[in-house]
Amino acid sequence: MARNEGTYKAQSAAAGEGQARAGVPKRASQATKMVPLPTDSLIPERDQGQTILECRHLGIDFGGLHAVEDFNFTVGKTEIAGLIGPNGAGKTTVFNLLTKVYQPTRGAIILDGIDTANMTTPQVAQAGIARTFQNIRLFDSLTVEENVRIGLHNQVKCGMWSGIFRLPRHWLAEKEFHDRALELLDVFGMADQAGAVAGSLPYGAQRRLEIVRALATAPKLLLLDEPAAGMNPSETAELMENIRKIRDDFQIAIMLIEHDMDLVMGVCEGIAVLNFGKIIAKGTPEQIQANPQVIEAYLGKQETDDAALRGKGRRYQ
Repeated sequence: MARNEGTYKAQSAAAGEGQARAGVPKRASQATKMVPLPTDSLIPERDQGQTILECRHLGIDFGGLHAVEDFNFTVGKTEIAGLIGPNGAGKTTVFNLLTKVYQPTRGAIILDGIDTANMTTPQVAQAGIARTFQNIRLFDSLTVEENVRIGLHNQVKCGMWSGIFRLPRHWLAEKEFHDRALELLDVFGMADQAGAVAGSLPYGAQRRLEIVRALATAPKLLLLDEPAAGMNPSETAELMENIRKIRDDFQIAIMLIEHDMDLVMGVCEGIAVLNFGKIIAKGTPEQIQANPQVIEAYLGKQETDDAALRGKGRRYQ
């Protein structure tokens, strides 16, 4: 099995030290009691009986390839959940299934008790799923505020004729959108950059803006696809705090794909590990770190055996 750049072992070994420097709790699950579900998933005790997402035997084929197979995962209503795995494991494909970029070949996606079968991408967004992408997708030539206002489109309360003839309702809606955009930007300390051109922002600020735009759609579930990609350790530590802040302030669930183990182990409460399109492990950060299948998926069989002989099966952490 090919090695992944920045192995699980190396990243996990640095997790405790990196979090200590950032002044954040070493493991998110220390403060969160997780409870099992009949579906073999875990959710935070505070969300017991309140799930926002249920994936049941989800799968998709591309020709003869089973890209995702028998994916079963549940996310609590205010949970920060993680989906990790080696490159090419199928993680982004899962996000594309949840947002209906792809229609599943089989299985069901239940969002807040509603089956999303046959929904389109806009309909899923209206129902409450928002996402960011691996590669930033902003409207570079528009201002920061205009990018956020685009995210407010599903909250439009102004009719076509009010807009055409600039009736009072139109101007009232414009003020509401302006105030709401600034309010959301302020969550990330970006309100003073509202007039800046989005494409002129530093990389980290563009990442934050993309998250703000997603929040503007008023989601119930926010999907973050590698939000720490390209960030330095200081920016990643700030992102970790912002993810917690979003969950606490907006009372929504967050599901993230990420290769940065400091971030995953520091902020996620329940984690699923995907390899070759199938879940090979589910559990708390501590359980995932100690799982031999997870270690093998990241390091490869030979390297795992050698490490076990040297350390008598010591944990990679």
